[in-house]
This record gives sequence, structure tokens and C-alpha cells, in this order.
Amino acid sequence: MTGRRRWSTEEILDAAAELLRTNDAESFSVRKLAAALGTDSSSLYRHFRNKTELLRAVADRILLAAMDGYRPEGNWKQRITALALRLREAFGEQPQLATVWGRYASGGTGSRLVMEELLQALRASGLPDEQVPVRYHRIVILLAALIASEAGISTITPKEYEQGMEQFRVAVLGADPERFPALAHFARDIRPLGADRRAAFGEILAAQLAHIEAQIP
Repeated sequence: MTGRRRWSTEEILDAAAELLRTNDAESFSVRKLAAALGTDSSSLYRHFRNKTELLRAVADRILLAAMDGYRPEGNWKQRITALALRLREAFGEQPQLATVWGRYASGGTGSRLVMEELLQALRASGLPDEQVPVRYHRIVILLAALIASEAGISTITPKEYEQGMEQFRVAVLGADPERFPALAHFARDIRPLGADRRAAFGEILAAQLAHIEAQIP
């Protein structure tokens, strides 16, 4: 009698990443992954103790991909900016996994590579060592929030986008000027949430780095 095929850890992560392309982390389950692989859940638990550990491993592969070929260049702000853009691009190719990273984080090699580069860049800025961990934490929270938010918008369907735009126009252009005077005043200049996100990403990150720079003795 032929036994069930034994899937390697990398094959399981490949299948999980593929499943997450069309399913969010909430609807993802080890049972669904096992069904996609034609096996039972118990065989996957030999590799990962639970769903959270599996999702963290999937997210870590995105971080590894982002760090592949990375070489630190320029001053500390240029290094952090380059790293942030690499993370944005990597998760932009698999947007469903951005929310996984934002929620579950990661503890693998990819995560350590990102942490090491951020910490080294901040240390190179001239910040006192006692301030480096705090500033690191703020940057990571900012990046995770921006990347996850952008990824969430990129996964909506054209129909959902059009419905959202219609609701945006009604909410903004149809605002009662007596009740919402500022909104009515700026209505024609207010941009939808999805507009110019790359520029906004850069500006928000630059503002955070400028704030850090102002703290350097």
C-alpha cells in the first residue's frame, strides 16, 4: 500500500503562500492548506505547531525575498529608505501577505536581516544607543501600517473600487456645508485614500526620519 506523500517545509510554505494569494489570514486554515495538498492536518503539524507559526514563516519568506541581494549604501536615512521601499515592493507583489506580517510579525531569518539593517542604520545615525530600540520600534510600526494599508487597497476588485469611489464622491462632494464647512470648502481637492500612495509613503517615512534626525545630539 502506497503511503501519503511527505511534503517538505518549503513545499508547504509554497502552497500556503499560493492559498493566501486569494484568501486572507482570517479565512486561511491549516485544514484548508492540508486539503489543497491532498493530505491531513496532522502531517502539517509535524512542521508547524499551529496556524500562527505557519503564517509567520510565510511572512518571513517575503522578508527574505526583500533582503535578497540587498547591500547597504548611502547614509543612514538612505539605507532605511531603500530598505523600506524593498519591503513595500516585496509585499506589493503578494499583498495578502502584508496583513499577515502586520498582524503576526515574523521571527525567522528574514526578520532578523531586516532588524539588523534597521538597527545598524539607526546606530550609524549617531543616536545614543539607549534611543535606538525605541526609534526602531516606531519605524517598524509605521512601515507595517503603511504597507498593510496599501496592500489592502490593492486587493479590492474593480467593482469594489468603483463602489468605493462613488461612496467617496457622495461623502465628500455631497457634504452639507453648514454641518461640514471645512469638508465642503476642501471637497474638490480631497484625494481618495488610494491616490498617490507611493508619494505619501515616501513623504511619511521622510518625516519620521527627519524627526529622528532632530533627536541626534
